[in-house]
Amino acid sequence: MKSDHPSPPLSLQHPELLAPAGNWDCAKAAVENGADAIYFGLDRFNARMRAQNFTEADLPQLMTFLHRRGLKGYVTVNTLIFPKELAEAQQYLCTIIAAGVDAVIVQDIGICRLIRHLSPDFPIHASTQMTITSAAGVEFAKSLGCQLVVLARECSIKEINKIQQQIALQETSLPLEVFVHGALCVAYSGQCLTSEALGGRSANRGECAQACRMPYDLIADGEIVNLKERKYLLSPQDLAGLDVLPDLVKSGVTCLKIEGRLKAPEYVANVTRVYRQALDGVMKELERPNPLTPFPTFAQRLEEREGGIKAPLSASERGWGRGQSDQEHYNLEMAFSRGLYTGWFGGINNQELVHARFGKKRGVYLGEVTRIYNEQVTVKLEAPVKPGDGIVFDCGHPEAKEEGGRVYAVVHKGKEAVLTFGRNDLNLRRVHIGDRIWKTSDPELDKQVRQSFAGENPQFQRPIDLEIYGEVGQVLIAIARDQFGNIVQVESAISLVEAHTKPLNTDRLQEQFGRLGNTPFCLGTLTNHLIGAIMLPVSELNRMRREIVAQLEELRSQPKRWQLRSDVSFQDLLPSSSPSSPTSPSLIVLVRNLKQLQAALKAGVETLYCEFEDPRAYREAVQLVRQPRQQSPLPTIWVAPPRITKPGENWILQQVRACEADGYLIRNYDQLQFFAADRCIGDFSLNVANPLTADYFQQRFGLERLTASYDLNITQLQDLLTSCPPQWFEVTIHQHIPMFHMEHCVFCAFLSTGTDYTNCGRPCEKQEVKLKDRVGTEHVLKADVGCRNTVFNGTAQTGAEYVQRLIELGLRHFRIEFVNETPEEVTKTIHRYRQLLQGEITGSQLWRELKLQNQLGVTRGPMGVSALRS
Repeated sequence: MKSDHPSPPLSLQHPELLAPAGNWDCAKAAVENGADAIYFGLDRFNARMRAQNFTEADLPQLMTFLHRRGLKGYVTVNTLIFPKELAEAQQYLCTIIAAGVDAVIVQDIGICRLIRHLSPDFPIHASTQMTITSAAGVEFAKSLGCQLVVLARECSIKEINKIQQQIALQETSLPLEVFVHGALCVAYSGQCLTSEALGGRSANRGECAQACRMPYDLIADGEIVNLKERKYLLSPQDLAGLDVLPDLVKSGVTCLKIEGRLKAPEYVANVTRVYRQALDGVMKELERPNPLTPFPTFAQRLEEREGGIKAPLSASERGWGRGQSDQEHYNLEMAFSRGLYTGWFGGINNQELVHARFGKKRGVYLGEVTRIYNEQVTVKLEAPVKPGDGIVFDCGHPEAKEEGGRVYAVVHKGKEAVLTFGRNDLNLRRVHIGDRIWKTSDPELDKQVRQSFAGENPQFQRPIDLEIYGEVGQVLIAIARDQFGNIVQVESAISLVEAHTKPLNTDRLQEQFGRLGNTPFCLGTLTNHLIGAIMLPVSELNRMRREIVAQLEELRSQPKRWQLRSDVSFQDLLPSSSPSSPTSPSLIVLVRNLKQLQAALKAGVETLYCEFEDPRAYREAVQLVRQPRQQSPLPTIWVAPPRITKPGENWILQQVRACEADGYLIRNYDQLQFFAADRCIGDFSLNVANPLTADYFQQRFGLERLTASYDLNITQLQDLLTSCPPQWFEVTIHQHIPMFHMEHCVFCAFLSTGTDYTNCGRPCEKQEVKLKDRVGTEHVLKADVGCRNTVFNGTAQTGAEYVQRLIELGLRHFRIEFVNETPEEVTKTIHRYRQLLQGEITGSQLWRELKLQNQLGVTRGPMGVSALRS
């Protein structure tokens, strides 16, 4: 397979195609199917700890292999780093930098600081785990020293274009990368605490347990809503951006990323090849001087479809119609598919993102069972099937064991096919008329895909351009250039002589220099500058060709020489200690409605936080707190803007500030900018897990306090408090942990027929909704002003048993949070925690009392997770 990379004009950038690699076979599959770069994890600090991963010892060999083949290699260091890990992380980063890796993909803000301290020029890519959704987020990443930003998957093409415009205007431009294919997390990356809350396995540490792929019951106002076979309410279809490639190229994104470091090499090969060919085709079309039929935008194509956005795509429309074929769609579905969809690229459509019928791999839809007779199954065909294919019967209960097997024989009868299976392969008594059939395996395709990266010889070749110079009596000079600016010059060992027959011409030069089989190269352009009719033996031309290949390979495989300072350490960046405050511990109470606020005021709470669904209600909350009362001093009220801010949503922040609260709870990068002149406290969503991150927010943004990350257990929390001034922090010791925070609106998707807030009828304002999991826990669902949903753990968690230890370490600010508790429950809980802080009861007493009091029980939560993880 040869690269069809044209050389793009200056106005149109050819995006890099970035493929995942969980092991050597995946790396080879990516290389041989046209990836421009791969990203991979090592055995520590990466967000896919379940992948096979590479080791530090693999790095030199892997990077040499990639560079020789013309690819870049990026290492993922995309988890939060805890205080005691900083020394190990520094050593790890030095190894990565010294190995000539092309960049690291980073989540932790402190790690960005450490990398820039160790090396002034080593490239940092801001991970999607940084939750960057706006120009302010890009500017924040740039201030950290990042060279590229991976945007949140929730950004639409319209929003990507807006971000590009804004960063260009503000002169804060950085290259942008987007995910183009693969599994979609339902929650914002970097903001999902579900695995942590339910099992102590942090997604921010690479241990996601995929709770979003599980079935849930929807409970509205106390009643289970009958959604029939729709149970997988939080499991999005897989992203397939093939249909929007022209729009993505025109948006100016620098890199298109394929998800899948846990997937097999066949998946990597298959998906990479489809996108390589499609991207090259799009570039060729867009670069024509005057294309006769320019691509319509994705929005235009949606409008043109009869029936509007909700009309299903026809087979010919599902991303094809530009020379792309159904074969590509078939290949992508066979690679891995929970259903393929353009995700959020086309904007929000809550009816299509999550079909909710299953949460696992299916493949290609074959059709419905129309007849079962005499050990044979008749199906109304929607896709091709042949003997040897593997299929599964879907009776609407994917959680149960499903019947399936290999097709033994196929007899076509018009639009139907009669399928026969091997004897005893399946139990046909468990198959029903109306069952859906999915093709899960195609051995023929698998074999073809495996062959694409089998063997030792290169199968994917990248072009080199040649210039040939010479005249009679001189040596022949060949200058070769690759796409990356590597240049070599090779001269003949003998002089050119006059040719009486068959002189060297362009055709003969192309023939000899183009014999590049079994090398990483193919001949691009050849420019003939020869003067006169001259000749050179074929054997000498062949030697020169081999020398060009050897020299280019040698040049390419030289490791990148990044600057690496040996005289610095992470300890240089640690904050200096300061004496802890002699003040007594204080209780902070976060409420989520006005009745809870009134109860907290009556209880005499001095510091109040409000997080309401409608920010317009903050004005009333502030007035309530500032009413004349006996209490002295007056309590302070801080209000929280929504967790996510996207382009065009500053009106929400203006609405929040209009209440003129005492201060604001900061959740993201936009809010750091917007509320810069106000009193601010950093919330948990800033992911402060180590002293380097804490110091950055404290010193650069002047935040009064920081909320410690919810990913820290008690040992790690103690380490944070002893490595920074403890008065910098507050710790949440009682809460229903916010598990999923999502662009996906469950209210709109399952309690309306609307696609978004414009036509859903706002069920979120009328109904109390919970999601019931498989063990019977009912988790509270709330929507914010931006229609983003949060699922709160139905079981409260408490860190009461650790409070005395934290007080001894100098911590003075303790937060408790309420979700849907009654005013009476609020009053009682505040009273108990106040007793705890005053030393009147022990943490164990409070823990036992809460456990008895709370119908759903109470857990110790992440804080109580074994310190083995630290």
